[in-house]
Amino acid sequence: MVCSGRAYQELAQEIVDLLGVELVPQRALTYANSEVYVRFEESVRGADTFVIQSHPAPVNEWLMEQLIMIDALKRASAARITAVVPFYPYARQDKKHAGREPISARLVADLFKVAGAHRIMSIDLHAEQIQGFFDGPVDHLMGLPVLVRYVKEHYALDNMTVVSPDAGRVRLTDKWSDALGAPLAIIHKRRDPNKANEVAVGEVIGDVSGRTCLLVDDMIDTAGTICKAAEALMEHGATRVIAAATHAVLSGKATQRLNEAPFEEVIVTNSLPVPDTMAIPKLTVISVAPLIAAAIKAVFEDGSVASLFNSPSPFDQPRLPFG
Repeated sequence: MVCSGRAYQELAQEIVDLLGVELVPQRALTYANSEVYVRFEESVRGADTFVIQSHPAPVNEWLMEQLIMIDALKRASAARITAVVPFYPYARQDKKHAGREPISARLVADLFKVAGAHRIMSIDLHAEQIQGFFDGPVDHLMGLPVLVRYVKEHYALDNMTVVSPDAGRVRLTDKWSDALGAPLAIIHKRRDPNKANEVAVGEVIGDVSGRTCLLVDDMIDTAGTICKAAEALMEHGATRVIAAATHAVLSGKATQRLNEAPFEEVIVTNSLPVPDTMAIPKLTVISVAPLIAAAIKAVFEDGSVASLFNSPSPFDQPRLPFG
């Protein structure tokens, strides 16, 4: 049985359409004092349940709603509960950078466990060690094959360089480099510790002159890092710049920055909702619903989620529905 929070029901509907099932009917509302109420209107006793919730702003509201949904399923005697979290909230707070700081990503994992989740399913965690924060199975899905397939279909690879926007994303960029058979470059980034979400780009390490540069990251939030990186690449002789990221957070001045930056195209997935009012003509959104649906099917049938990445086309719709 598949349930959906209210944050992004369009993605959940796309997933259940692929699976050939219906969303569990529920009554969900927010009281005047901002408290959340959820009641499932169908028995879930003994069911293998999947609770889908994206976490756009306001993150805290949607996180609390998902926790309440999980608690309701636990108290209704669901046999197994999987929290499907395409974009893991607080993932960037995965370690202490200074004294007296929280490790909020660990706290979120603890909250899921206490609420009653037996399993977490997420896409492209900001830090892979978050998998160890949860006391239970974590299915860490990869958006890279979905994005790589699009890049291969729309761009020539013989003159492409894959670029990491900062040193922290080199490991991800290396995977892209292997997948595309393209060389790698790195942008050295300095961040002002006294100003949140503000960066200063340093030097470009690698050959980008006369080449198509693909900037890759796990998310685009305020877009400051990736836009400054695009400008640096053009200043170093790149002929064109495209960007690819799994999670389109797009907060603050992201729309303005992306529209003003020298990108030919910005490729993201729909792990988070991208409102129609967010006018970014160069933005391309690719659905991860087939990926999530295939993973749900594998978990439900006690199959291998890892095997989804061993096939050249693991996300094709003929793998579904259940039967």
